[in-house]
Amino acid sequence: MSLAKGSGIAVYGRNLLQALNELGYDTQVLFGPGAPRHPTDFMNEVAITDAARTRVKRGAGRALSTLTARFGVTAYPIVPSGLVQWPDRGPLKPASDSFWSSRDVYNLSVRAFRHYRSMVPVRFDPEASGVDAPDICHWTAPLPMQGRNTANVYTFHDLIPLRLPHSTLDDKRAFFDLCKEIVQSADHIVTVSETSRADVIKMFGANPARVSNTYQAVDIPQEVLEQDIDEVAALLEKDFSLGWKDYYLFFGAIEPKKNVMRVVEAYLASGSKRPLVIVAGRSWLADPETDILVQMARPESLGAGIRRLEYLPASLLRVVVKGARATLFPSLMEGFGLPVLEAMQLGTAVITSNSGALREVAGEAALAVDALDMSAITAAITALDRDDDLREQLEAHGRLQAAKFGPAAYKERLSAVYSVLGAT
Repeated sequence: MSLAKGSGIAVYGRNLLQALNELGYDTQVLFGPGAPRHPTDFMNEVAITDAARTRVKRGAGRALSTLTARFGVTAYPIVPSGLVQWPDRGPLKPASDSFWSSRDVYNLSVRAFRHYRSMVPVRFDPEASGVDAPDICHWTAPLPMQGRNTANVYTFHDLIPLRLPHSTLDDKRAFFDLCKEIVQSADHIVTVSETSRADVIKMFGANPARVSNTYQAVDIPQEVLEQDIDEVAALLEKDFSLGWKDYYLFFGAIEPKKNVMRVVEAYLASGSKRPLVIVAGRSWLADPETDILVQMARPESLGAGIRRLEYLPASLLRVVVKGARATLFPSLMEGFGLPVLEAMQLGTAVITSNSGALREVAGEAALAVDALDMSAITAAITALDRDDDLREQLEAHGRLQAAKFGPAAYKERLSAVYSVLGAT
């Protein structure tokens, strides 16, 4: 949640916080700033919002801190003073009652596990702050950390580094060992799809009773959902020179599993005169695809109808999603597939993969294709290009399907998980 442009896990963390707040829990967030602890509480609050990242220890100091992390680190409380102004875009202030801070704790734990295969114990020291130590630590990804004297819950989004190893740069052995350790020691494991739940149980022999699928939720403000079509169309024309329901859209990261080049090839093969808009930042193993997209976007190229935007803030991205003829998201593999849910919730037709978690999310409300079959993706684009009735039918079915993943359903699933832990 500290990243300027966020990530899928950042979205997950914010939605989790909102749901827990609405369920009546007192929520807290653990930060890992690079700066050492300051004797003034106010400066510690500054450190967790500072855009200038403090460099952490190098050389012998780094090696020593990695070694000693095996025996535990201490987090200290930060009570917001009201004096520090958080950004109004990007890394927004988390909706939490209080914060904790432990220097570089996330990077430190990864290094400690890589070198020593040791989970880092985190001790929460409330001191005289009036902040209570947590009863539950909900780690929003498989992290090599454990809260001391707390229940520990871990979210597994996917096992893509092991199931699709060519698509990531993870240390696969370390990731396998970490997942195995978490499965053995966690009080509970949460997944975001039945596909991921089945993978955790099958690959690591997890006890099914200790693995719960909560899915995810996207809580798009009602005023955005009900935004006047003429208003959206005017914004699209003014800011992007795009017509209402007159372009195709891919949004997400450019990385191997996203299948972006096959999307581009299918779009070109369809012969559509409508533009393809790609809203995507560069990610891992993305150089060849990014280079091709840059070439395709040149006016003189065969792909002159392709436009690429590296980043849009959420408010503008929702406008672009809402106005698209269809969102193209035939990813090779996902733990959930937030772009599919967001597009359906905003009333946009979807073309996606016919297997795994994406099929769970889309149900029968999207055109489902074999993600490896370019001709199938091309045929789906062509069908939508020619048939307004099909597009409108998918839009209507998509809204109904998206409602199954609304905030109320998510809170109900999440509450069931926490009740297993004895939390009320």
